[in-house]
Amino acid sequence: MTLLFDLTGHVALITGGNSGIGLGMAHGLAQSGADVCIWGTNAERNHEAAQQLARHGTRVHAIRCDVGDEDAVTASFTETLEHFGRVDSCFANAGTHAPEIRFIDATLADFRGVTRVNLEGAFLTLRAASKHMVERGGGGVLVGTSSVSALHGTPRGQAYAASKAGLNGIIRGCAVELARYGINAHSLIVGWTETPLISREMQDEVFQQNVMKRMPHRRWGNPDDFARIAVYLASGVGGFQTGDEIVIDGGYTVF
Repeated sequence: MTLLFDLTGHVALITGGNSGIGLGMAHGLAQSGADVCIWGTNAERNHEAAQQLARHGTRVHAIRCDVGDEDAVTASFTETLEHFGRVDSCFANAGTHAPEIRFIDATLADFRGVTRVNLEGAFLTLRAASKHMVERGGGGVLVGTSSVSALHGTPRGQAYAASKAGLNGIIRGCAVELARYGINAHSLIVGWTETPLISREMQDEVFQQNVMKRMPHRRWGNPDDFARIAVYLASGVGGFQTGDEIVIDGGYTVF
């Protein structure tokens, strides 16, 4: 990745940062000079990701955290501040999928299994980050990883779509409420991207044929595709720009 901005001295927090899109963003941020804290539930993957990120020469710290657990988020944010002293940008990226179940067969437990992480986890993370940014002053950046599922009809994925649409609503509210503190907030509307979360579906030949014919770039997204936008948003160069829903989907939505 070509370096576009110097983020030396900047501290970025990325939840779900030990793989997939989150790790791609973390690499971009660290390569641009930012110190990076990643949260994830898998301690081994956290360790491996931290080792990769440390090669960029900035400070890296990994914390095992279930973002759907309020106490865990509070403790993890405290540990983040103890290690780095501040957080300048927060990427609420941690997410999960539910098994594909017909809507009429889905249980409330199925629904809450997704929203607990994707929606409540994002709320808890962004609340902790915004409270810190307001109290210390100086502004900051909040970013939520959403999905094109929030825009399209998503059969057998209503819980996931609802969680991402809800995240967009949280971000819009934060953009308005927190602007007076110099805090900008954005959603990333992510298209079909090769990550551990959905890699199995992408191996299905029928699925590939149905989706790829609507993909102008004629390829799946990959985690590296999110490195530059993370750096751009963290840099604050947009200044007056806030509340955006930035679509990164290879043209899938507009085709």
